[in-house]
Amino acid sequence: MTDHKKIDSAALAQIFTEARTHNAYLDRPVSDDLLREAVDIAKIGPTSANQSPLRIVFLRSAAAKERLRPALMEGNLAKTMAAPVVALTAYDVKFFEHAPYLMPHFDVRPWFEGNEAFATRSAFQNGTLQVAYLILALRAVGLDTGPMTGFDNAKVDAEFFPDGRFKSNVLINIGYGDHSKLFPRSPRFSFDQIAKII
Repeated sequence: MTDHKKIDSAALAQIFTEARTHNAYLDRPVSDDLLREAVDIAKIGPTSANQSPLRIVFLRSAAAKERLRPALMEGNLAKTMAAPVVALTAYDVKFFEHAPYLMPHFDVRPWFEGNEAFATRSAFQNGTLQVAYLILALRAVGLDTGPMTGFDNAKVDAEFFPDGRFKSNVLINIGYGDHSKLFPRSPRFSFDQIAKII
């Protein structure tokens, strides 16, 4: 693709300017096809050395979400149990074992093997970057999201990732948001409060 142009205002609104974090969802199912499509979009976003450490468990059934209940903060409990789907995102601390496939033209494994602190930090940073891509991809395919970090990571890891290789990162409630239950958008900083050009 060589035509560098802005996306249209409708697309920008759906992904960014009019999109909201939802706490309530309509009683409408989310298809597996849309979840797969969103993942296939999100995985294209860049990561350092194409590490791609994001791992996802989509919790759809009541039984699956009940396994999550003990780890949730009280304020996140009801909305998570009621969400059509909950994405449990995690990062693979041994992502570098896949490097020969993901980065075939250069051997990056020596950067990370034997350097657990660096590998874990890199997995967390790039995995979190991929979580952001996933949120935008879910919006792009027409879904609404409610990302959360208000949960006990240790409990989630013990329940869903007991071998220790994957570490939980962000929970994302997914569905078709109930716009009647939104409150006004919270303020954002101005450009000058966030950035400067030097």
